[in-house]
Amino acid sequence: MEKQTDLTVKHGAARRFVDQWKQNPLISTGLVLILMVIIQTAVMVAKADPNGNLALSLFNNWLNILRNNAPVGIIALGMTFVIISGGIDLGVGSTLVAVGAMVMMLIDGSATGLLAGMGITGVPAYFIGIVGGLLFGALLGELTGVLIAYGKLPPFIATLGTMKIFRSVTQQLMQHANPAVPKGFLNIANLRIGGFAVLPILYWLALAALLYLVSKRTTFGRHVYAIGSNVKTAKLSGINVRKVKRRIYALMGVLVAVAAIIQVSRIGSMDYASAGSGNEMDAIAAVIVGGTSMAGGKGSIIGTVLGMLIIGVMNNLLTLFGVPPFLREAFKGIIVIVAVLLQKKEADA
Repeated sequence: MEKQTDLTVKHGAARRFVDQWKQNPLISTGLVLILMVIIQTAVMVAKADPNGNLALSLFNNWLNILRNNAPVGIIALGMTFVIISGGIDLGVGSTLVAVGAMVMMLIDGSATGLLAGMGITGVPAYFIGIVGGLLFGALLGELTGVLIAYGKLPPFIATLGTMKIFRSVTQQLMQHANPAVPKGFLNIANLRIGGFAVLPILYWLALAALLYLVSKRTTFGRHVYAIGSNVKTAKLSGINVRKVKRRIYALMGVLVAVAAIIQVSRIGSMDYASAGSGNEMDAIAAVIVGGTSMAGGKGSIIGTVLGMLIIGVMNNLLTLFGVPPFLREAFKGIIVIVAVLLQKKEADA
């Protein structure tokens, strides 16, 4: 009798775990991340130099993963709101290029710099450049939101168009320009704290915490979920759907601008033809892997952060295993397809 009771308890616990697995994407995403971290650690231990400092090597490896994925991670935070609302944004890479070009033209300390020509250099120029970049990103996002909310264009079509327009116009305007990024501006992303360049990571985590609160504790956040769940019901309940959609894409533009500022500060330059290319894929992948539904109405900021970490660890593992660079994108595609198939299976169940 006791043995039967123990089996019943174990069966009940297993059933509850499976139910939680299906209902709470954070559990499955977190377990996948833990598994990947264990595999990554085992591979690094196996390949470690016996005479080296293993703990420091693991710490530096994690810092590199977090720092390299911070800009896309910030973009993915905005993409979370977009996808929860039932939309998509394919133009984030082109927006990043446009904002980056504008910021560099503003802060350029040479005679060709827009602010330097007015006698404004140093910290005041950096401040104006950052504020200008954020406002420009918001403007580009607002333009996209207007096309979707008021022009009633499908998000895929609207953002596909802006993706082409923003990059092409930027390349045309910047083809004869060669702005120089002042050394002082590089400290925004490269200033070391305790000997480590962690500022991009701190920006990412701070924004994630802020946007988590926005998604859970504000009227705007509740409206985003409501629109993604059922736009007709949202309208009937008095939500200004057009206004909310506009704000979602404006927020997306601001976050892309933050990523652009970090990238300009880290590298000190920008390739207008290729910078930001693929960021939309990485951001969407992180959001979907993190459990946000492509159908809208379901998802979380925490899940997106975990999804971004999974993508980052996966890229690191592929590098450790010597997988050719061209094939690494295929793995991202497989992960996205599998994640969406699992979502569909849960919905059908």
